[in-house]
Amino acid sequence: MTDSVELLPALPYESWRPAKETLHRFTQIVGKVALATGIRRNHWWHITYRLTARGLSTVPLGDARGGPVFTCAFDFFDHVLRIADDRGTEVEIELSDRSVASFYTAVMDGLAELGVEVVLPHPHPFDLPDVGRPFAEDTEHANYDPDQVRRAHTVLVRVGRILEEFSATYSGKISPVQFFWHSFDLAVQRFSDRHIDLPETLDSVTREAYSREEISAGFWFGDAKVPAPTLYSYVAPEPEGLADRPLPPGARWVAAGSSHSAYFDYDDLRRADDPVGAALEFLQSVYVSGSELAGWDTARLACWGGITDPILEREHPRWPEWPLKPR
Repeated sequence: MTDSVELLPALPYESWRPAKETLHRFTQIVGKVALATGIRRNHWWHITYRLTARGLSTVPLGDARGGPVFTCAFDFFDHVLRIADDRGTEVEIELSDRSVASFYTAVMDGLAELGVEVVLPHPHPFDLPDVGRPFAEDTEHANYDPDQVRRAHTVLVRVGRILEEFSATYSGKISPVQFFWHSFDLAVQRFSDRHIDLPETLDSVTREAYSREEISAGFWFGDAKVPAPTLYSYVAPEPEGLADRPLPPGARWVAAGSSHSAYFDYDDLRRADDPVGAALEFLQSVYVSGSELAGWDTARLACWGGITDPILEREHPRWPEWPLKPR
């Protein structure tokens, strides 16, 4: 895959928006199953999806004190949700030609068939325009398009590799590269050990997500506010002067309330001579600026090529000095 267009396929927001809106709700249904049956991890890492070569999968769900242990995996080649347990049994649910209401019923029936007892406390969409409508009543969203979903998965897998390569340069507390079903984006977060006191009036989802100082990097497909696929990065809480720091050509700072996010349009990235290098330069530039302004010990946290062994580290080639290498 030497051609940049082939490496990062085009995925115009409007062309696949109906399929995206349907799939988004499918992933929220299964995500809420993970929320109800997973073992809680900091920053909600137990409820997110992990990328696979064929789709998206939950982490293993269930309780060590009783069975079954199970996973829910979207297969975007066979176009099924595969619910499999540790007894070797599984249920497959077709994704095509199915409304959200039909999918919700099939998921709950499939879990019951495997002996998984689960009740979703709030079986409604999260932070979507139809938040007041139960999944079981949503016959509007029924636009799963296999070809478009496959293409979207290809984009996720390839951007995911870029985020993994970026992650390999950091040895501190860092999340998996994970897909968030509530916001429908792929992201990785680097953390310092600074605790952040957030007001009790803030919702519990946000308080848990931002309880530590972090620098986030990720990709989303676009939405009504930003109707284009975009690579992004931000620092929370944002240090003073961050948005005054330069970004690589093609990237820009965008105000979001009182803070800012750095954006790099996916289509501009696709057209770059070296899309992977351009993406890494963008993400690293935000990290360098944010960590420097926030006072992180970047030299101690550096982990080039995923190596912490000091002997091997001396032999490992690094990226160019600036702006990629922390100062």
